Amino acid sequence: MASQLQFFTFNFEIRIMKKRVAVIGAGPSGLAQLRAFQSAASKGAEIPEVVCFEKQDNWGGLWNYTWRTGLDEYGEPVHGSMYRYLWSNGPKEGLEFSDYSFEEHFGRQIASYPPRAVMFDYIEGRVNKAKVRPWIRFRTPVRSVTFDDKTQLFDVTVHDLVGNRTYTEQFDFVVVANGHFSTPNVPHFPGFEDFPGRVLHAHDFRDAVEFVDKDILIIGTSYSAEDIGSQCWKYGCKSVTVSHRTNPMGYDWPANWEEKPLLQKLVGKVAHFKDGSSKEVDAVILCTGYLHHFSFLPDTLRLQTNNRLWPRNLYRGVAWEANPKLFYLGMQDQWYTFNMFDAQAWFARDVMMGRIALPDLPSMQADGQAWADREAALADSHEAIEYQGAYVQSLVDLTDYPDFDIKGMNEAFFAWKQHKVENIMGFRDNSYKSLITGTMAPPHHTPWKDALDDSMQAYLR
Repeated sequence: MASQLQFFTFNFEIRIMKKRVAVIGAGPSGLAQLRAFQSAASKGAEIPEVVCFEKQDNWGGLWNYTWRTGLDEYGEPVHGSMYRYLWSNGPKEGLEFSDYSFEEHFGRQIASYPPRAVMFDYIEGRVNKAKVRPWIRFRTPVRSVTFDDKTQLFDVTVHDLVGNRTYTEQFDFVVVANGHFSTPNVPHFPGFEDFPGRVLHAHDFRDAVEFVDKDILIIGTSYSAEDIGSQCWKYGCKSVTVSHRTNPMGYDWPANWEEKPLLQKLVGKVAHFKDGSSKEVDAVILCTGYLHHFSFLPDTLRLQTNNRLWPRNLYRGVAWEANPKLFYLGMQDQWYTFNMFDAQAWFARDVMMGRIALPDLPSMQADGQAWADREAALADSHEAIEYQGAYVQSLVDLTDYPDFDIKGMNEAFFAWKQHKVENIMGFRDNSYKSLITGTMAPPHHTPWKDALDDSMQAYLR
């Protein structure tokens, strides 16, 4: 009896002493963190207990499409900004997982610009293979995170939406991986109040068919402006007018597409622009970006930044300098995406597991300043791509994440940029070589502008 009691006591002590990691969000960044720990465990390492909190009912983050906008059925702000007919706006060869190729997932090479359903299936395939779904508590948004200097633990308070209960658990580390493309930046222009058409942010855009035969006005020159305008053109809107604050995008647009200086006001349905011109429009779509928004964090832990390649106060772009038990994934302006999130997650994992020792605060700040200075000196997008590629390589070199051809990936991005200049409505018809398997992607069976069925079945047939 005594030995049995001693056995139970020993097991209890082991459970109490095991470190705990909270991962906030089960999108591509959060799933990268789960995969990083699972990879270490598969090689025999003792990993911490990992608990991922996800506000949606499924993983995938922004790739988890929903028809809902505004608030969901629980009164929570809808996370997703995904729309029905989205296709990847960059070649899949630039985001391919180093440890899980498209060929492994689909059993063959596929064309370079998959639609959202295909991308979601690919993202899901890797984490299904890793069997990390039991680590995730779905429909559980995080309400607050605080840090106790005495215990050196985080109190994480969450809301179980299905059970309608709030509870708090303690963790040694917290990984913020809920992204920064969910809280829209919504400017105001005079005349919005009386405009008889629809005004919406890209966050709430769902279906281009809504705008068939309509004259649409897009505010902004981001990727969403380019792509939502292209989607509406593809599905039959009457015209697209894009209003820019600084410079036009400058592509060779179709005949019913024009670019204008910044909107000044709306008078009824007539939009008036800074150059004195005007145009009657039926709808206004604000493609004006997103805010880094972390309402669950106090000021002492909360990243405050605009969208840039090097957010300040993050060592190696990941560890919160003032408290490096807190990590942020995927907070950069992005050329690289999935494989950058992986590199960051592997680095964060190794810090949490004691494999990588962090320097003191002044050294971390000096390193961050050096990267920020390099960002400030970038002359163009070509240099920005190389800069982020070098950043990803610097993280890959520190861990056992499988190395991949970053120079070749940079070249794929350069080619993609050139293809957009040559044919903005046909750049998705190009093919690229996988930097993971070396296989050339086949051309898609249908030109993008004519492919009105974006289902996975239609794409892969």
